[in-house]
Amino acid sequence: MPEGHSVHRIARQFDRNFVGKPMSASSPQGRFAEGAAILDGREAVSVQAVGKQMFLEAEGDVWLRVHLGLYGAWDFAGEIVVDPTIASANGRMGQTNQRGTVLDDPILDDAGENSLSSIGAPRRTRVHVRMSEQTKGLGDESDGDRVEWPPPVVGQVRLRLMTDITAADLRGPTACVLQTPDEMLATIAKLGPDPLVGDPVENEERFVRAVRKTQTVIALLLMDQSVVSGIGNVYRAEMLFRQRLNPHTPGKQVPEDVVRALWRDWVRLLAIGVETGQMMTMDDLSPEAYRAAMASRDDRHWVYHRAGLPCRVCGTEIALEEIGARKLYWCPRCQA
Repeated sequence: MPEGHSVHRIARQFDRNFVGKPMSASSPQGRFAEGAAILDGREAVSVQAVGKQMFLEAEGDVWLRVHLGLYGAWDFAGEIVVDPTIASANGRMGQTNQRGTVLDDPILDDAGENSLSSIGAPRRTRVHVRMSEQTKGLGDESDGDRVEWPPPVVGQVRLRLMTDITAADLRGPTACVLQTPDEMLATIAKLGPDPLVGDPVENEERFVRAVRKTQTVIALLLMDQSVVSGIGNVYRAEMLFRQRLNPHTPGKQVPEDVVRALWRDWVRLLAIGVETGQMMTMDDLSPEAYRAAMASRDDRHWVYHRAGLPCRVCGTEIALEEIGARKLYWCPRCQA
């Protein structure tokens, strides 16, 4: 499932490529035909991510709410902003099994071109995207490039949004609905604080209050989107290890200074994730180790996906258990 950093990156793509422009909207699959008809022809006014959900405002006080869930994906085509993670991973941002980021050279497809695919779930559909610091226009006559436009619809596309030069296809989301401003605000009010949204001081206090008032164990609280927005399996495991905190500790029993340290660590890690496109959770790496960590999950995390391997700190075998129907990785000694 995409974690918070991926959804913020998706929102950033919409902000760069859709906001301020009229959109055409359609539902090739047909399951969002009425909603697409309402969006069609309206200008994109603003976009924001809160945790794992994105809210796109269209003129006329119409809001599109999208929650990708386990299987959702956005496929972008045309003129878009391309960074090293998008180039290296062919647009696969946010999955725990995503490709790494190659910082030295972009990865090219077999035609010698950069390609981009799903931002969201792990599926690939080749589209033509040319790389520079910012992608150039479609069909640049200087080098004979030609792009089929609009891109052909591939698979089950719930919603296609297009400007004259950019397309975004949504597949398999948990939620894709239109909301009024009041409905949008009510949805956001149910979500826990997001470090990139709202007042930083109040966000921290909300998190501390939510954790310290309950006997629910901290491993479940960090995954509860009403307690804190955006944290998924990877960040949960890594944050608990970084604080050397036993995942089974009830929220009430976690010292306040540790709760605040968890929040401040989330602030830091989310910012790194948004900027790099990777859930980088190891610190103080040499340049060589950093490049390796960006390129491979095996070198990027302390405990996540390392069940049965020795802890990087104490050598104890990393434990794996199921809690709240999700896998939890932790070190029984460092987090005793």
